[in-house]
Amino acid sequence: MEKHFLDRQTRDGAQLTIEQIAAICPSAVTEVQDENTGEIVRKINFTTLRQLLGDLSVETPHEAYDFTWVGKTAARREAAMPISQTLRPCPEESVDWDTTKNLYIEGDNLQVLKLLQNYYAGQIKMIYIDPPYNTGQDFVYHDDFHQTIDEYEEAAGVRDELGNRFYVNNDSNGRFHSDWCSMMYTRLVVARTLLSDDGTICVHIDDNEYENLTKICNEVFGEDNFINMITVKTKVGGVSGSSEGKSLRGATEYILMYAKDKSNISFNSVYIKTKLFDRIREYEASGKSWKYTSVVAELSDKVLLKEDEVRGMKFYGYKVLKTESIAAFAKLKGISEEDVYNKYADRIFQTTNAQSSVRQTVIKETAGYDYPMYGLEYAPIKGKNEGNTIEILYKGEQRRMMMFLSDAVEKINDEYYYLDKLTTLWDDIDYNNLTKEGDIEFANGKKPIKLMQRLMKLICNDDSLVMDFFSGSASTAHAVMQENFESQKECRFIMVQLPEETTEDSDAYKAGYKNICEISKERIRRAGKQIKESAGLYAGGLDTGFRVLKIDESDYKEVSFPAKDYSQASLAGLIDNIKEDRSDLDLLFDCMLRWGVELSLPIVRSEADHCHILNVNDGDLVACLAPKETITEAVIDAIAAMHPLRIVLRDTAFEEASQKMNIYELFKQRLGWSDDQASKQIRVI
Repeated sequence: MEKHFLDRQTRDGAQLTIEQIAAICPSAVTEVQDENTGEIVRKINFTTLRQLLGDLSVETPHEAYDFTWVGKTAARREAAMPISQTLRPCPEESVDWDTTKNLYIEGDNLQVLKLLQNYYAGQIKMIYIDPPYNTGQDFVYHDDFHQTIDEYEEAAGVRDELGNRFYVNNDSNGRFHSDWCSMMYTRLVVARTLLSDDGTICVHIDDNEYENLTKICNEVFGEDNFINMITVKTKVGGVSGSSEGKSLRGATEYILMYAKDKSNISFNSVYIKTKLFDRIREYEASGKSWKYTSVVAELSDKVLLKEDEVRGMKFYGYKVLKTESIAAFAKLKGISEEDVYNKYADRIFQTTNAQSSVRQTVIKETAGYDYPMYGLEYAPIKGKNEGNTIEILYKGEQRRMMMFLSDAVEKINDEYYYLDKLTTLWDDIDYNNLTKEGDIEFANGKKPIKLMQRLMKLICNDDSLVMDFFSGSASTAHAVMQENFESQKECRFIMVQLPEETTEDSDAYKAGYKNICEISKERIRRAGKQIKESAGLYAGGLDTGFRVLKIDESDYKEVSFPAKDYSQASLAGLIDNIKEDRSDLDLLFDCMLRWGVELSLPIVRSEADHCHILNVNDGDLVACLAPKETITEAVIDAIAAMHPLRIVLRDTAFEEASQKMNIYELFKQRLGWSDDQASKQIRVI
């Protein structure tokens, strides 16, 4: 049986697109022979596709609604282009390497996004990014979207040690907006593939590129998948926004929210909590009328919830009727349970429709509160504020106030809070107390963690995967750990950051942090330690660790040279095609990337017949990859005993060619696999 080798490149973006088209229009996909390789490949038959589209297909029109810029075609190609880079593990820089499910990845985020596609496509519930704003100040990224060599040579660029081209984008650049649009476009195209079907991406931006970003997102995610634009007030409590040369000082930024598929989105209910007494003072300060009681009908079953003698207030509310108390309520009223449903249907938790009436929504969403303050027996208040109420007697029986509860009231530590449902204006986030990374101020893109926590509350489930591929100082990682602690969740994070160097005159550099990633990792370590100390006895269930992975060139030597460049010495060096500085753990993670295995799974190392075996997640992938080790039947027996789903072996680990021929047969015998199973589940590098 022929050996099968692992792919050494990421998936071709064009092939991924063909697969998506095939799922919708299979007849538009055909098989042809590749002119270069002679292999049979799938391609699109545009004639068939146009026929299927009928009058809705169009050639390049002279006039059409479109958003374009110089370099967009190159950006599309760049997004689809496969790469051969890999991710190398760094256990020594990690925290809780063996047990954590979090990832911190250093490297160019476009390359990292491509590398993650094999497993993480469709896995990310929430992506939050705060990309570099196109303000006219320098920001560095790898891409080169120039179309000719002359244009490239005219640009102010250099190459890094990996051969990536660095460009500095400032407002003197003639392609100022185009370069930024290209940089964002490629990353958003690839990031979309990582979102789950019910996933949401949140892009934080200021007004310099807001309009262009909206058009890019409309193209990448589809206008129909636009959810909301959140306005974040950044000038709070005297903190100044940035003027950026404009006549008016900026005090807001924006978060664009798009869904992978809006039809699958179902957000959680999130509330802004305000003490009831503070809410009353707001009414007084604004001069609002207290004449609400005139529209309230006679109420019964009124309950004195609380009397605040210090403030001279009495709180009256109405206990809610829950579904599980139907029998008791029927007995109390002396009627049948059927009559309860007929007479009191509007008070029972019976709806899950998010578009139901305000009153039904309140009934549903106030479940679980000590006193979901909703009147059992009253005539509904008509008009603009139709809904449920809480009656507050303020400073004596003569002064009354009725507060409309479009959401709910919650009792916390004997204090009542009014819960305002979240709107698209976030003007209560505290920008005064931005978290420091230990003792280092790091201002590049730093955001309050409460902002990301609120997004998580809105979007995430209890075990969602959160990604930030412009992670900066790792505020998002901090927010995930804090939210897990506060809300007893088990969400995980993937942070991606280019290791930009700190300037020599910065506090970070003077403190020994030579790049942004060093600051970020230390911030996560300190934040995790602080959170665990706060958790006390409950810290055991919190994951405050992270695995560090760093992007690097391929693990494999370049073996394709012109014939004239080959020599006896070079041929001898190609007996083993794997680079000498790569460990078996390096090779394992490369195999996990190529074969689509989750990078945070636990790994156990064992030994059989002097050969090291790496076992990922109790058999998900078992590998024997160390150099100069021989695969014997004893090793094969040890691997088979682990009941592997996938097996990876090193090509040079066999002393004789006959051993390579027999490997599939031996595993078939030990594991009871068919020829097809062995062919699919065994790979050689």
